[in-house]
Amino acid sequence: MANLLVINGPNLNLLGTREPDVYGTTTLAELDDTCRQWGTDAGHAVETYQSNHEGALIDAIHAARGTIDGIVFNPGAFTHTSYALHDAIAGVEIPTVEVHISNVLEREPWRATSVVRPACVHGIYGRGIDGYRWAIQHLAARLVRPPETIAYGPVGDQIADLRVPDGDGTHPVAVLLHGGFWRRHWTRDLMDGLAVDLTDRGWATWNVEYRRVGTGGGWPITAFDVAHAVDHVAQLDANLDLDCVVVIGHSAGGHLALWSAARRAQPSGTIGSDPLVVPRLAVGLAAVSDLRTGHDLGDGAVDAFLADAVSHSDLYRAASPIDALPLSVPTLLVHGTDDEAVPVDQSREFAAAAREAGDETELVLLDGVGHMELIDPAHEAWTAVTDRLANLC
Repeated sequence: MANLLVINGPNLNLLGTREPDVYGTTTLAELDDTCRQWGTDAGHAVETYQSNHEGALIDAIHAARGTIDGIVFNPGAFTHTSYALHDAIAGVEIPTVEVHISNVLEREPWRATSVVRPACVHGIYGRGIDGYRWAIQHLAARLVRPPETIAYGPVGDQIADLRVPDGDGTHPVAVLLHGGFWRRHWTRDLMDGLAVDLTDRGWATWNVEYRRVGTGGGWPITAFDVAHAVDHVAQLDANLDLDCVVVIGHSAGGHLALWSAARRAQPSGTIGSDPLVVPRLAVGLAAVSDLRTGHDLGDGAVDAFLADAVSHSDLYRAASPIDALPLSVPTLLVHGTDDEAVPVDQSREFAAAAREAGDETELVLLDGVGHMELIDPAHEAWTAVTDRLANLC
């Protein structure tokens, strides 16, 4: 069991009454209690601390050395000014996740600057109070299976986390692609739990970040990144079995997983064609598989994703997996019947079209299951994937 510390900075003592339309109605005391429960759920102990004073926050960080294994830190407005807090985090060398309740990149421009973030291992924002839960889960995964973060390209978001199983011999590889409707406040931490679980099962995992809408992404840049990330597996020095690579994506990441499987069928010279790594299997977890019919998903997420694309007759043939059939790569589609984010018909219709096109496709429908359960390694829905991977290679 690890010891985690949740630190909240200035004005966060006013949670519950301060701009509830921005920060919600949860009080600090309620948040502290909830964080402790989330820690218990992850198998760790959580302590909490709040101060409006920069020096007191620095002292709390210093005092954590030797007793605390990870820190969740919302620096409040000190985020934008306090190099002293940056240096405190860097000095104690405790893995720290910076958290913000609101979407700081879509508010006043000055809120987008963080001088604290470079000292942290990750940053989470725009997910409300739930961002603290994701931060705790990220630290829990990092403590159990520390990743090696590797750049697969020169741009900041062109990075991925590599985890390699213990033991000798070559390892099959799972490329993980997170969802979040391609938007920037959703990042690869969504797939941390699956990465740890698969690594424990003997799979090397390559948990990919990519440029998203708001960080220079969208079609075709996001697809360009994914193509490079998948191909970069061939360059990793980690005893990998390149004949047994699977690509697993959730939601919008499911779109990218299916799209990456279609690359071999794309005309030479187009985005992602002529792949260096061809997956043995593509797995779509509640995948957005049809962009043409998906314009009402995620409050216009598909339109935002395609906003910078050059309009031409082949756009959907290039960008939408169902229009790219046959993929010529086996696919596994897993979808909950109670999914309110991505309707189950996205997978039903893709599976039918794929079979008609001659592709090997399996569709697993889970009664009463929603959207996020599919990336919870403790949920029985995940066994629909792991049972099939066990005999794949």
